Amino acid sequence: MLQIQSLHKKYNQVVAVDHVSFNAYDGEVTVILGPNGAGKSTIIKSVAGLLRYEGEIFINGKKASEIEAKKEFSYVPEIPAMYPLLTVREHLIFTSRAYGITDNDDEIDALMQRFELQDKQEKYGDELSKGMMQKVSICSALLTHPNVIVLDEPMVGLDPKAIKELKRVMKELKESGVTVIISTHMIEMVEDVWDKVIVMETGKIRAEIAKNDYPDEDLETLFFKITGETYE
Repeated sequence: MLQIQSLHKKYNQVVAVDHVSFNAYDGEVTVILGPNGAGKSTIIKSVAGLLRYEGEIFINGKKASEIEAKKEFSYVPEIPAMYPLLTVREHLIFTSRAYGITDNDDEIDALMQRFELQDKQEKYGDELSKGMMQKVSICSALLTHPNVIVLDEPMVGLDPKAIKELKRVMKELKESGVTVIISTHMIEMVEDVWDKVIVMETGKIRAEIAKNDYPDEDLETLFFKITGETYE
């Protein structure tokens, strides 16, 4: 479970996130949805410990800044970064060892197969496309067996087959009780996986939508109803 309480972040005098509070629960996919500049990535980076902020963030009841909380948490950034002189396989081994996980070669092989990285496993980080780096980032996050996983625009740069596979993984995580949080502005990418949506606008929560409350409406229709925007 992820709990965010009165999260507030300013860049100089510009308020990026204005005292935002919400919970993301075990076994659910929570989507933070909104246009560019709405504050989505600021929330995600705050949860990941990449920004200073005001307010409180808890991961399974522990402060997000604590080591024990970080052990239960995985993060897939919007812009993947890799060590230029490590191969794909070495990245996955490095991530595993950093979390104290050993003897997981079979799991590494299985993830590389799922995301079609087998023929790239000896490629160095600076030889990969953004899409390939994104796949490595996703595999690294999954190898740690997180209880809470946060993905920032995870489908940008992925090919259609990888997007389909990632959606399948999200459903598997949900079924196993993991808290899944996705930040995106691409409604169509989360239409068939979301359980709850936090609609952000200019740093504030415009609405919080539970799928169970709107079983007969698609997410795109709900989003435009809430924001009052029109589309064709």
